[in-house]
Amino acid sequence: MIFDSTWLLVLAPLLGAAGAALAWWGRRRRIDATTAWSPVLGTTAALRGRSGPWLVGVAVLCGAVAVAGPRGGRTSVKTEARALSLVIATDISRSMLAEDVLPSRLGRAKREARRLVQDLDGDRLGLIAFAGRSYILTPLTVDGGAVSLYLDGLDPDLASEGGTDLAAALNQGLELLEATSEISDRVLVVFTDGETHDSLSAVEDAAAAIKKAGIRLILVGEGTPVPVKIPIRDPSGRLIEYKLDQDGQVVETSLRESVLRAAADAAGGTVVPASLSDQAGAVREIVAAFKRSPSTESRAADLRPMGWLPLLIGTLVLLGQTLLRRGASLVVLALAVALPSMAAAQRPSAGARALSSGDPTAAAGAFLQEARGGVQRDTAFYNAGTAALRAGDLKVARRALLEAARSTDPGLRYRSLYNLGVVDLRAAQADSSLRDTLVGEAISHLREALLLEPASERAKWNLELAERMRPPPPPSSGGGQKPPPPQGGQQPKPPQPQNNQNRGLTREQAEQILNSVEREERATRNRQLDRLAGGMGGAKDW
Repeated sequence: MIFDSTWLLVLAPLLGAAGAALAWWGRRRRIDATTAWSPVLGTTAALRGRSGPWLVGVAVLCGAVAVAGPRGGRTSVKTEARALSLVIATDISRSMLAEDVLPSRLGRAKREARRLVQDLDGDRLGLIAFAGRSYILTPLTVDGGAVSLYLDGLDPDLASEGGTDLAAALNQGLELLEATSEISDRVLVVFTDGETHDSLSAVEDAAAAIKKAGIRLILVGEGTPVPVKIPIRDPSGRLIEYKLDQDGQVVETSLRESVLRAAADAAGGTVVPASLSDQAGAVREIVAAFKRSPSTESRAADLRPMGWLPLLIGTLVLLGQTLLRRGASLVVLALAVALPSMAAAQRPSAGARALSSGDPTAAAGAFLQEARGGVQRDTAFYNAGTAALRAGDLKVARRALLEAARSTDPGLRYRSLYNLGVVDLRAAQADSSLRDTLVGEAISHLREALLLEPASERAKWNLELAERMRPPPPPSSGGGQKPPPPQGGQQPKPPQPQNNQNRGLTREQAEQILNSVEREERATRNRQLDRLAGGMGGAKDW
């Protein structure tokens, strides 16, 4: 058996002795007062209740031991997880040794890939390394430690053939992901500088095959567009020379953004730019909206809470003392009632416990109960919306986060608006009929979040995704019709440029017009979302 608070366990005997001393002092005061009133009654009082101080001390000792948090035994915990199938392909060609990013292109790719493995704990991950050929280092597995171990060992010397064959890496990633039978979305993440020696058409064909198989492709660029040399260093890190070609000329390499964009367009995928400081975070935000297959796991957990046992003993002692001497025991009984309340206040809430056990649906319900009870209402609504978002209940998540977004706390309001943007983006992907409206709502919420946190990279990234999902504006002229010819054979006059200084709007007038249009558009979107929410049943109207 162990205890959550060892120092409180050490103090428990002292607290018990203090409780007994206080009860003895109270008893002596009563006996002295009774004796002063009547010596006979004083003698009778001295003969009764001699065991009272000792019983009170034992009760205080049991209460202190209970608050110290004893734990022991075993219990069964059932957790629900949702796993994603994701393969990481890393370019280990010589061009990835260029040091236009720190510590190098390959070093940065390994660092961001390791962070991604840590963030996707519980998902099924695989690893591919490629240069002139492609190699499967780990199949799909939930052992993120094994994937990280292989990532640490990536080096250009592992490749038996030089060069870069990006199409081969895409084809092998496709084969590895097609072998899984899970119903979750399948994702291929490629870290490369885009400098490939195969033809661009071969890369586009491989990317098109990935799109046809329903696999999501994410290309992460490494390097800069400015040509740089490729250093060759010894094991101690000392520069020996720069990479030379067959003619003895120094080789220069650069990031080929055009190759990455062409592959992404062919696969319907996404390019994470090399200029982004948090590439792993950007990939994590992208895959957060993808579907994961549910799985349930039961495991035995050691050291279940045992504080109820000493608390029960102390309560029984106090009940016995209450029957013997009521006055002294009532004070200690009130303390015994207060101590469990104080201990319960330090325990995680029901929603936090449900969330940590892998049940976001139950966590959302528990947080909503806290919000209805008025206990930190804004925070409870935010926690409920975040848990519902994790559970995939977008309707409940939107309502809870809208309540939390009314908070006067800037930090809580920013997080609520950011999560609202994520809810709208997921809903837009799931509902094509309201896609434009939901994308517009996502843009509005993310812009409000950026007003509160202008430096938020995640909000900027999601806003860029939402802007790309917005449909292009309609053409200004319809059908290519030409204006009617002038009457009477007159020649049309050439258009005269407008004088912006005399006839243009001032900046204040333009902002007033744009603000009015934005408010009207937001009101229209809210009415559409309210009608949608009213027509969808199955969730509690809170």
